[in-house]
Amino acid sequence: MSVQRFTAHSMRRLAAQQPGAFSRTAVSKIAAPAAIATSHHRVQTRHAGTQSPNPADAYQILVAQRRNRPVSPHLSIYQPQITWYTSVLTRITGSILSGGFYIFGAAYLVAPLMGWHLESASLAAAFGAWPVAAKVATKFAVALPFTYHSLNGVRHLAWDTGRNLSNLAVQRSGWAVVGASVVSAVWLAYM
Repeated sequence: MSVQRFTAHSMRRLAAQQPGAFSRTAVSKIAAPAAIATSHHRVQTRHAGTQSPNPADAYQILVAQRRNRPVSPHLSIYQPQITWYTSVLTRITGSILSGGFYIFGAAYLVAPLMGWHLESASLAAAFGAWPVAAKVATKFAVALPFTYHSLNGVRHLAWDTGRNLSNLAVQRSGWAVVGASVVSAVWLAYM
């Protein structure tokens, strides 16, 4: 507080000794805080009028304000990378695997009540009656999400140890997971 009073006193003395040394705006920028500190000031007030718009007008004002908001950049401006695809595919395959597990588990639990035959022997006999192409396609469709999700999980576990975190290593491991999961899914489909 004493520094502010000293500044205000010095500014007043300087302005009294050299009245034309400062322009009005420069003095007002410096002297206004000093005047407030010494409580020798005029408070400027401006009366603002308010009105309550009806809900329809308020909504139109909101819509107009939303049109002027900046839009953050979306995926369309970025160059696609393997890390995007591996991340998205990991989530998708995890959802497919867990969703399939829950659906089959619920169906297996209610099967006796509904009269369905979901016993292992019934499923094996039904699957054995399919044509070879349908068997291979079904086994591939089940094996690909499983192998991809499992291998990408191992990749993430390696990252948790702090290994292979450079950009080049991440890209190479992403392509390696894609290739290894397709190869292993084909192998499991023909097994």
